[in-house]
Amino acid sequence: MRHDVVYKKQILPIAQDPFQNVTTVLICQNLLLRTGISHILSGTRFALTKEPYDDLSGLPVFTDSVPMLFIICENRSTNEYAVAVEELKAQHSSARVVVLADSMDPEAVMQLCRTGLDGFCPTSMDRHALVKALEIVILGETYIPASIGLTLLDQVRQGRRASHFGNGTAFAPANDPAAHLNKLSEREAQILRCLTLGASNKVIARELGVAEATVKVHIKAILRKVKASNRTQAAMWATGHLGFAQDNAGSVVPGE
Repeated sequence: MRHDVVYKKQILPIAQDPFQNVTTVLICQNLLLRTGISHILSGTRFALTKEPYDDLSGLPVFTDSVPMLFIICENRSTNEYAVAVEELKAQHSSARVVVLADSMDPEAVMQLCRTGLDGFCPTSMDRHALVKALEIVILGETYIPASIGLTLLDQVRQGRRASHFGNGTAFAPANDPAAHLNKLSEREAQILRCLTLGASNKVIARELGVAEATVKVHIKAILRKVKASNRTQAAMWATGHLGFAQDNAGSVVPGE
């Protein structure tokens, strides 16, 4: 069974309880960083294990019946991160995995998300923002900072161009996912772009002058049409194909 299915069926109902502690395992060799994270998470629902771990080899056996979060706080290459994420997911099918690092290349973040990473948090994040990001992850969503998303958007805008034959006829592969955009209404395209900017339903409704319930209906239609299971996946899909979405999306920019 897929990791996300295991999580949603077995763990998510428990994780949604605000009074349910989340067993949190810190994988970190830096004593100063470990102390800082312990202080940040003190008093939150993220209950750190008594002992931090330097690497994956010394991890004890954990039960898969409770919400669990692994935070990797080590400077590693993208491939090393990918191996670590895959190993943790293999050992703990319902666990969530977050990388905490000074910085990371946007393409590397996207590659790790495809591997199974559930979130990337820069060490420069505010304490409250970090805790909220972890909350988002434990509720089954994928978290990436806005700076990463905006950088990816800029790269897509600058680098993605439709290929053309010599006669000027635009060419797109038959299996190109961007073809799904033809099925979106103008309003759905606008909302999809807002999702890539991290806007909430309330913000989208205010910016577009529609009811929040209407936004929810459109989002359900978008998820079905782009074959995504949640708004985060839809936003990531749109980010990868913004060059096609831009014409339909118009100039709507969500507020805060």
